[in-house]
Amino acid sequence: MTLQDVAKLAGVAPITASRAINKPDSVSAEVLLKVQAAIDRTGYVPNRMAGSLASSRSRIIAAVVPSTVMSVFMQTVETLNNTLFDAGYQLMLGQSSYSPEREEALLEAVIGRRPDGIFLAGILQPGKARTRLLASKIPIVESWDLTQTPIDMLIGFSHLEIGRAVAKHLIDKGRKRFALVMAGDERADRRATAFKQAVHAAGLGEVYVVNVGDSRTLKSGRDAFVKILASCPSSNAIDAIFCSSDLLAMGVVTEAIAKGINVPKTLSVMGFGDVPFGADVEPALSTVRINGSDIGRLAAQYLMDKAEGRPIDKPIVDVGFSIIERAST
Repeated sequence: MTLQDVAKLAGVAPITASRAINKPDSVSAEVLLKVQAAIDRTGYVPNRMAGSLASSRSRIIAAVVPSTVMSVFMQTVETLNNTLFDAGYQLMLGQSSYSPEREEALLEAVIGRRPDGIFLAGILQPGKARTRLLASKIPIVESWDLTQTPIDMLIGFSHLEIGRAVAKHLIDKGRKRFALVMAGDERADRRATAFKQAVHAAGLGEVYVVNVGDSRTLKSGRDAFVKILASCPSSNAIDAIFCSSDLLAMGVVTEAIAKGINVPKTLSVMGFGDVPFGADVEPALSTVRINGSDIGRLAAQYLMDKAEGRPIDKPIVDVGFSIIERAST
């Protein structure tokens, strides 16, 4: 079906049908209803690309995130999508699986499609992809981190401050022997570094570290705790563990309970991300909460404002974080 078919069925000129589709406020309500009815009958899909070429606007926002499966980024992506949709924009989503190479390939494909804006879950490090984004002049929001030199705009929080705050929380609980269970991504590494520095500054010695390949499974957390038990003698048993995700933390708690270790009396466990069911497990999981909805909503507004020529008064926003204390600590 073509625009001419829609116009003929609606009893209007093709240019009037085009206006009804692309600028509905420019036609009468009666004409709009006729054209919409014709579209519904014919199954016609408007060529939005043609309109975007004429206006230099695609009304598409691209987002590249490390993961969407059981991910701390889900709330951000959902709010980003809903805010954009309500304003007449569409979200195009890519998943990098924590791979810099895959992220670079996704960004190259995205830039070629000239979206009105790009959302990144993280800060893009110097390299070919960052150079291309700078050259593209496409509005960019980086997120889930902090830097004084973003590509364009930034909505995030400090992973270093999180590491220090979690260490203080556990030390204030009287814990003295610490372990980290973490997946190998750069943001988790910085939380871990700050955590270890805070523990050392308190005079509490070395922090035992277990690296896992996947932060999205309970099994990885269970296996990590088995390794901790095997490596740390009972005379120097770990009494607090900070994990780089809530799922890892739940795995640690599950394995501890299976082995008859009381959480939190003998062992405190802290996660990161505040997944929705963390408060409903037994014991309820202490965690670090990031307001992902605020990030998604602000990012959507910033990208639309920039795309539509409105000024951005505060291009860097620190949304902060919260330590959520529950039964596991």
